[in-house]
Amino acid sequence: MKELISRQLVKYLENRGIEHIFGLCGHTNIAVLTELEKSSIRFINVRHEQVAAHAADGYARAKKKTSVVLSHVGPGLTNAATGVANAALDCIPMVVIAGDIPSHYYGKHPHQEVNLHADATQYEIYRPFVKRAWRVDSPHLLPEILEKAFQLAETGTPGPVLVSVPMDIFSKEIDTALFEKQYRHTKSLQKPSIDEETAEKIVQTLLDARNPVIYAGGGILLADAAEELAELVNHLGIPVAHSLMGKGAVADDNPLVLGMTGFWGTKFINDTCKEADYMLALGTRFAEADSSSWEEEYTFSFPPAKLIQIDIEPSEIGRNYPVEIGAVADLKQALIVLNRAAKRLIPEGRQNEALKAEIAAEKRAFKESNQQFAADSSFPMQPQRILADVRDVLPRDAFITTDVGWNKNGVGQQFDILTPGTIFTPGGFATMGFGAPAALGVKVAHPDRVVVSLVGDGGFGQNPALLATAAEENIPVIWVIMNNFAFGTIAGLQKAHYGTTLGTLFEKDGEPYSPDFAAIARAYGVEGVKIQKAEEFKPALEAAVQANKPVVIDVAMLNNPVPTAGHWNIMDIYSPGKTVHHVSTN
Repeated sequence: MKELISRQLVKYLENRGIEHIFGLCGHTNIAVLTELEKSSIRFINVRHEQVAAHAADGYARAKKKTSVVLSHVGPGLTNAATGVANAALDCIPMVVIAGDIPSHYYGKHPHQEVNLHADATQYEIYRPFVKRAWRVDSPHLLPEILEKAFQLAETGTPGPVLVSVPMDIFSKEIDTALFEKQYRHTKSLQKPSIDEETAEKIVQTLLDARNPVIYAGGGILLADAAEELAELVNHLGIPVAHSLMGKGAVADDNPLVLGMTGFWGTKFINDTCKEADYMLALGTRFAEADSSSWEEEYTFSFPPAKLIQIDIEPSEIGRNYPVEIGAVADLKQALIVLNRAAKRLIPEGRQNEALKAEIAAEKRAFKESNQQFAADSSFPMQPQRILADVRDVLPRDAFITTDVGWNKNGVGQQFDILTPGTIFTPGGFATMGFGAPAALGVKVAHPDRVVVSLVGDGGFGQNPALLATAAEENIPVIWVIMNNFAFGTIAGLQKAHYGTTLGTLFEKDGEPYSPDFAAIARAYGVEGVKIQKAEEFKPALEAAVQANKPVVIDVAMLNNPVPTAGHWNIMDIYSPGKTVHHVSTN
């Protein structure tokens, strides 16, 4: 029996358990949209393809399954590119299905084709950042390409893939047996682990070490291995530090959690890592800012320290530091075996009360150093006061998305994540404009949980049309716009190193300028609240949580830098021979 490919494609996605697709219409994909109208799959309609890609990214992180983006030829595909690249650098599984030019017009430069260097090569635009890009050249190949696409997106190091489909192929008929054959293929592969001997060797090495440290990266959260990591940390009594993307791999109120390393890490955290004799690194790339630009006098020093590294991606092992023991494995599976070995070798576990007390004292001291700002009633508000009020209001299991700037760096440093896997940050690509639309996807994935996007005015201004989607689809996200009338982090850098703020502050006629984001929200049919004094913010946030509808809270904020004693050598590039970080532009 033959059926339209568009119909069979939608059935295939239903069979895979896809519940939502994020996208935007175009003349190349309306055949698929027509079939989605009859489907159980909910199409989340957006006003810009970058919103679709970021929302799908947030959805995949929160749902812990592959997301799907439906895009259009040419500008639709390029609009989505930034969001797809962000997902790629953060290892988020995503399948992008894009309409393409009609196959019978190859070489004729039809409407919206990108072909300056070659014909029919739209898919090559994504090649630098997706795991693989397919162009479907024949209708009968689409079923097996889709199956390969999902399998590749989900296995090994996860990431996005592209399936570019000429629009005429969507409207062709093929034998249903070609898709039915794919239904018989497993949808879940067994993941690699480590053997018992290797696990015992790693655990015994850590037990024999003088100052062992566990270092958690975002791979822990991608592997859904937070519970297993906490079990190992607590049983062995070993302190755990984390990268920016590893924030929340172990709850911040665990007494063995040190905190974030590198530029935004405290001296105590960085020194504890630097003085470790053995470090077990799990799912981390040892990224530049987390690793103090890999300069050994600040955060990590290998040697003399010795490194044990486990990662699903072989190329990450030893990329930036020499490794004594390296293992390629899924982190959840590896930690299950490590915990088993730990309980054999030391059945009663090991406590480290002196270290816990030292960590607690350092955390208290750091919080006290910021307490004057967290309690400050000035307006515009201190950023620390905003974060403190947000933490007080939100339930433990609320989801947070951040963007870039104070809301990312300050949250990583100061904001306690109490339920693992509830903070989503643009890490590798550090994309301004990620946090606000990503929150849409998170809320779609978990409609019963509170979702708050902490975002700057620069980030929110990237794609305010996301509010149309929130209103139309009734997606009750709360956006807290930490509005400093600037690209604040860059303004602080420029002012500190070059004495100017050209291009970084938002001004009109020499005065600070900002759109009225609350009014913009109301224009889209979303509730908008403009905070006029510090005491109004917390009640406004409490009311927004209770309202269970989309709400924008626009709160003016002082542009003071995130406090840091850490190191990042971009500062040396700007001001060689000087110790300069950021300064306030207020």
